[in-house]
Amino acid sequence: MNANTMTEEEILAAPESDYMSPRQLEFFRQRLLDEKSQLLSNALETTTHLQDNESTPDPSDRASVEEEHTLELRVRDRERKLLKKIEETIARIDTGDYGWCEETGEPIGIGRLLARPTATLSLEAQERREKLKKMHGG
Repeated sequence: MNANTMTEEEILAAPESDYMSPRQLEFFRQRLLDEKSQLLSNALETTTHLQDNESTPDPSDRASVEEEHTLELRVRDRERKLLKKIEETIARIDTGDYGWCEETGEPIGIGRLLARPTATLSLEAQERREKLKKMHGG
């Protein structure tokens, strides 16, 4: 982390007028890049693990290996979606849309972005969307 990058404490203590300042954007960009490299590293680990366990002659071992594969592939799928979301979020930083609710244009808020850096909706908009989904059986 370079000296110019803010800490989480500094971001939380910053005045509202600093919201999505270049230094804050850099903080979130770095956090997203770190998350992305962690995901890529996990994916490499899983691929290696899957290849190591490929040839098991015992049928019961094979069944448990296949079950493990299915679980790992499900995790990989979730991680692939998250990777895509991270890349889209970094693009939002580049276009200046990061930190603002897609629906209302209101600030998403530092606390929410620290908890979920890929958030694109304010908490209120997210809750509204989830209520609508439930009402329409989605």
